[in-house]
Amino acid sequence: MDSVGEVPDAPQFDSRMTDAEGLMWRLDRDPALTGTFGNLAIVDRAPDFDRLRRRLDHACASVPRLRQRVHSTPANLTPPHWVEDPNFDLNFHLRRIALPKPATLAELHHLAALLVLDPFEPTRPLWQFVVIEGLRGGRAAILQKMHHAVADGETGVRLTLEFVDLERDAPEPSPAEGGTPSTDPGSTPQPSAAEALSDVLTGGLRMPLGVLRQLRELLSDPDGSQGASEVLKSLLAQLTDVGKAQSPLWTKRSLRRGFETLHTPIDGVKNAAKNLGGTVNTAFLTAVADAAGCYHREFGAPVDTLRASMVVSTRTEASGSNAFTLARLVVPTGEMSVRERFATVHEQAGSARNTSAAASLEKLAGIASALPTGVLTRIAHQQSQTVDFATSSLRGAPMPIYIAGSKVLANYPLGPLVGVAFNLTAMSYGESLDMGLHVDLAAVQQPAALRRHLDQAFKRLARTR
Repeated sequence: MDSVGEVPDAPQFDSRMTDAEGLMWRLDRDPALTGTFGNLAIVDRAPDFDRLRRRLDHACASVPRLRQRVHSTPANLTPPHWVEDPNFDLNFHLRRIALPKPATLAELHHLAALLVLDPFEPTRPLWQFVVIEGLRGGRAAILQKMHHAVADGETGVRLTLEFVDLERDAPEPSPAEGGTPSTDPGSTPQPSAAEALSDVLTGGLRMPLGVLRQLRELLSDPDGSQGASEVLKSLLAQLTDVGKAQSPLWTKRSLRRGFETLHTPIDGVKNAAKNLGGTVNTAFLTAVADAAGCYHREFGAPVDTLRASMVVSTRTEASGSNAFTLARLVVPTGEMSVRERFATVHEQAGSARNTSAAASLEKLAGIASALPTGVLTRIAHQQSQTVDFATSSLRGAPMPIYIAGSKVLANYPLGPLVGVAFNLTAMSYGESLDMGLHVDLAAVQQPAALRRHLDQAFKRLARTR
């Protein structure tokens, strides 16, 4: 997908969280704002569990982050650190369960939504694999679950290279030796009390009054940097956006979750984007807006516009494990042609990208880091109420892949909700665009109907010439 840059040769992991990662970790105190995401891989047969365990054991030795837990500082005086988990046990992170045979996809979807919502144990590394057997036709599924503080979706895709193969009976890598290399910058031991105090005194301390004073001075100084002023204005506009989400149907929020899956030929989306003179992401968002409007009309509550968010990659060669920001925009959902809707979305998306570039998630998190967690969660709840639905897209493998002897038939991502009615995340795989529809059931009370409208919207998009 065109919002995602080239996958780097190796993920970059630092011993300290960035402000954005620290923000996502602090918001996890509220289960409605959790940053946990997942991926549900459907495979043609149950994987060789012992082989999968060996591959993950090798991955944990190769990628120190997988063996690390979060070490927070008192009162959030400095960003949390990643430290080696002295009690790391792969058996806690790799699990195997079975649904009653022959299980349907609907039963699998329900289980996947429950597992992703289940909170991580904060004293352990923030990831988990669950092999789910018992599907019809001898198939199985593998649910990969990770917290956003560890990595974004793009880095998560990169991490899969540690345990996937390009053929069913590919040779296994050599056994890992010696555990985590001591020279790796991510293998930081837990800081001592003296080191933590030194970190605070040398500049890590959060200074709420100082931050606010700098904001006020930069914004009021007529001789100051115009560029800095514009950035600060964009930051404050994002933090103080109180425009309400616009759906008359999706007004309630809860911790009840639903999950649906769908897919469409990726060439249909690419060709539509080319014919309409825009990007694949614009085409994707156009179809989602179309489906959302149809859903509202079916249930007697037509709406002309809805407020959406989309993930925008900020990745460079120097980026760490998280490199993205969020753009908010108003999308048209009334009855209109695909071409007309696409043109409006294209214009709105361009403006939203420019705003998000000036006020990136990292910059917003830097200001938010000065706030107490209780205040921060209240602001986050307020901001989530300005968005009806969220979208994201990822580039996956262009060829068939295998996991522990099982062929992956489809990859369905489960994006985090963080207070919105639904999240539709897409991942390309082979010739398909696989999509996971993660919903709050208090808002989207008929997820199967929304899935049906999405399927029809992507078919209309593909027919556009």
